Amino acid sequence: MATTPGFELDSKLLGALPLVNHFIGRLRFEHFLRRHLPTPDPRVQLETVPVLGVLLRNLIVARVPLYSVGEWAREFVPSLLGLRATQVPLLNDDREGRALDQLFDADRSSLLTELVVHMVREFDVALEQFHNDSTTLSLHGEYRSSTGKLVRGKPTVVVTYGNSKDHRPDLKQLLWILTVSSDGAIPVHFKVADGNTEDSTTHVETWEVLRRLVGSASFLYIADSKLCTRPNLKHIHGSGGRFITVMPRTRKEDRLFKDWLQHNVPAWEEVVRKPHPRLKHGPPDVFSACASPIPDGDGFRLLWFQSTHKMERDAQTRRDAIQSASKALVQLQARLEGSRPRFRSRVAVARAVEKILKEKHAERWLEYKISLSAEPRYHQEKRGRPGNKTRWRRELRTRFHLDFSQRGDQITYDARCDGIFPLLTDCLDLSFLQVLEAYKCKQPMVEKRHDLLKNVEAATPIYLKSISRIEALLFVHFVALMVHALIERQLRTAMATKEVSELPLYPEDRDCKAPSTARILEVFEMLQRHLLCRRGKLVQRFDPELTELQATILEMLGVATEAYREP
Repeated sequence: MATTPGFELDSKLLGALPLVNHFIGRLRFEHFLRRHLPTPDPRVQLETVPVLGVLLRNLIVARVPLYSVGEWAREFVPSLLGLRATQVPLLNDDREGRALDQLFDADRSSLLTELVVHMVREFDVALEQFHNDSTTLSLHGEYRSSTGKLVRGKPTVVVTYGNSKDHRPDLKQLLWILTVSSDGAIPVHFKVADGNTEDSTTHVETWEVLRRLVGSASFLYIADSKLCTRPNLKHIHGSGGRFITVMPRTRKEDRLFKDWLQHNVPAWEEVVRKPHPRLKHGPPDVFSACASPIPDGDGFRLLWFQSTHKMERDAQTRRDAIQSASKALVQLQARLEGSRPRFRSRVAVARAVEKILKEKHAERWLEYKISLSAEPRYHQEKRGRPGNKTRWRRELRTRFHLDFSQRGDQITYDARCDGIFPLLTDCLDLSFLQVLEAYKCKQPMVEKRHDLLKNVEAATPIYLKSISRIEALLFVHFVALMVHALIERQLRTAMATKEVSELPLYPEDRDCKAPSTARILEVFEMLQRHLLCRRGKLVQRFDPELTELQATILEMLGVATEAYREP
């Protein structure tokens, strides 16, 4: 609020909220919340539904900690947040926490199902192919009370240590499991599990939820190697489902094919050529495929693929590992031959070598030998300056010697296997190209949604201590992911329909071929409206002037420009 003699200027941000509100409105998020949350207390000045609506908008537009949401909301036009001007000061971390408590107490499973079913119908999302993956959410703190106990009669997840995918074994964690549709990578299901949950145990439950959502088992379910267990695959196939997964290296079929490859040449069939991922004019990545001569033990279709770029990467990775480990072993050799090697046993030397090989991932390609020799040393029996009558005592000091060399047979063996990877499926009607595209090109979309969750929405680090509130907040995060994905899908689809290959979304008006929602929202973040008042009466209103780019984006997203002219 700025003032001059006799006049007042009220300036508020609009930002991307009118655009975001358009999609939240189509999702009918607040409508479904009212159906599942308890009846609000008439004495409450600020109901739970508007508070959760503010949290959702904050996660989408500009993630700030819960204790800062009230301060963030004061900068915006209250009506765009679903609030009255008198309600904005009531926003604080205590009110937000109590709103999350009520969301936790609601039937979130039914709420999620109704929301997703409506979303699929409203936005015509295809449910023919799903991609599943999981990631860990690291938490700072002890969380000693988060042991899976009941909270107000509802079970909670266990915050504990596990196999950290963030490479933070020192932090406790939760497991976040996400499933997206291949149609625009729209999230359709999520689950938060205990921090030490084994990924392979979650797929049957997820697949059953998707079958109820679709109404049949005809969809294609795609996941990483954690899906490739016999109970998982037999359940899906036995229920009439279809799957694609990558076969892990621990399976016997992997070793048998690589052994067969040492003396045979597969009948590779070129499948597709893709542009170089980094060099504009670099050589293409050529993918070839063949059916495995070693059948899968359960009778499923096992396909092997070969990538020329992966072949180069595998060879370079091996060379780098050997060179890095060799350098470290040479340094260890120098220490052993120095005046003070500080190694007292062969076991200690072997332990140091094994540590180097493990850290450099070179155990397969380097072998070593430790030998020892006795080196005589002489000491005076008594103190003083040595002379002709000085008596000397002879001692033998054990010194270790390290020799290492490359394992040529293993290097040759692995070189013949460079660039290959196996995919397992029960789909007999899909071609090599269709199987490859389904896994190699679509599965990374889940990783992008995980990146969106962690980095754009800043789901971690989590500042809450209550596990029930954490679970409720992660539900809101999922809805925010859904809105992000819908905006991105809508714009990219409109660009393809209108044959617009690029939009100048990057700084300095550089072109963007695949716009993300985060970049789209940044284009609108500085828009404001100003009200010039005198003695409490409106004199003149100044609505934002949209640029050509902003107007084009709104048109493609189906948002009327009048949304930026507050009534």
